[in-house]
Amino acid sequence: MAERVVIIGSGPAGWTAAIYASRASLDPLVLEGAITEDNRQRGTLPLGQLALTTEVENYPGFPAGDLSAYLDNSIAEDKRRYMAPHAGEGVSGPELMELMRQQAANFGARIQTDDVVSADLSTHPFQLTTLDGTQIEALSVIVATGARANYLGLESEDRFKNAGVSACAVCDGALPRFRDKPLVVVGGGDSAMEEATYLAKFGSTVHIVHRRDAFRASKIMAERALAHEKIQVEWNSVIDEVLGNDQEGVTGVRLKSTLDESESRELEASGYFAAIGHTPNTDFLNGQLETNDAGYVIWTTAGRTNTSIDGVFAAGDVADDYYRQAVTAAGTGCMAALDAERWLAANGFE
Repeated sequence: MAERVVIIGSGPAGWTAAIYASRASLDPLVLEGAITEDNRQRGTLPLGQLALTTEVENYPGFPAGDLSAYLDNSIAEDKRRYMAPHAGEGVSGPELMELMRQQAANFGARIQTDDVVSADLSTHPFQLTTLDGTQIEALSVIVATGARANYLGLESEDRFKNAGVSACAVCDGALPRFRDKPLVVVGGGDSAMEEATYLAKFGSTVHIVHRRDAFRASKIMAERALAHEKIQVEWNSVIDEVLGNDQEGVTGVRLKSTLDESESRELEASGYFAAIGHTPNTDFLNGQLETNDAGYVIWTTAGRTNTSIDGVFAAGDVADDYYRQAVTAAGTGCMAALDAERWLAANGFE
C-alpha cells in the first residue's frame, strides 16, 4: 500500500513537515538518512547541517539560559547521554534537531534511518529505493534533503569544524569565540563578499583569501568589501592548512602563493569561514525535477512549494540558495506539508 506522504530529509524543513503532516493525520514516513562514513564525510548524516553547529542563538523561542531540565525531560536518556552538556547560550544545533525529531515522533511520524538512493517520479505512485534495498511507494513526496557546504577538502578543516571552522557567517559569526578576533574567509564570489562584510561587524579584522588577483563577485559586492576598513584581501593565495589545537580550536591559517614557490606564511585567526558555495543534495533525483543553474530545486508556483512534478514538493535549503537559515527552512517545511495535504485532498487521496 502506498504511503500518503514520504518526507526525505531530517533537517528543520523535514521535521517541521513531519510535525504538520502528522497533525493532519497523514501518517508520514520520514527517511532521515543513513548513518554511514560516506555521509559523515559529506556532512549529510541524519539531523542535517544544524546538527554540525554548536550554539544556535537566532532560532525563535530559545533565548540564552539553562535549558538542561527541559532537555532532560524532552529527549530520551540514551540520546542525552551522548550530547554535550547544555552550555546556556541559547540551544545547540544537536539539541534543537533532537527536539524537533522528538516532536515529530510524539505526533506519530514514522522514522526510518535510511537513505533514498534512487527515485522514479515518472510513474504514480512514486517509487523510492533506499540504501538497504527497501522499495517504497508514495502518493506524495516532500524533498527536504538540504544542501551541504563546500569545503577545500583539507584534513585540518574537518578537524576544526565546530571549533572555529564554519561555512555560515550568519549562523555562527556572532558567537563569542569570533568577537573582536581576526577572522578568515575563503572565496571570491558574492557569498564570500557577503560573509566577510557580515563578519566585519564582529571580528577585529577579516582576511579574504582569494586564489586570483580579482574577485568574480558582482562589482557592487566586491567594491563594498574592498572599501571596508576591517577587510583585508590576501590576493593570489590559497589555504595550505588550518592551524589550531584541541584547547583553543582554530588559531590561524597557513597560506601559500598561487604565483610562485615563495615561502608560505601564517595569519593569526580565531575563525575560518568557507564561502565557496553549497551543493544541494539531489543526486538521488537523477535530474527528474527542474532545478536552477546551481542545482537547487525550483518552486514552480509562486508562494508554494510545488516542484515541476505534480505531487512532489520541496522544502528547506534544497530549494533555497538565498536565505539558508533554520527558521526559513522550518517555514517552508510547514508550507510543504500543507501543500501536500491539500494536493492529496484535491486529487481524491483521502
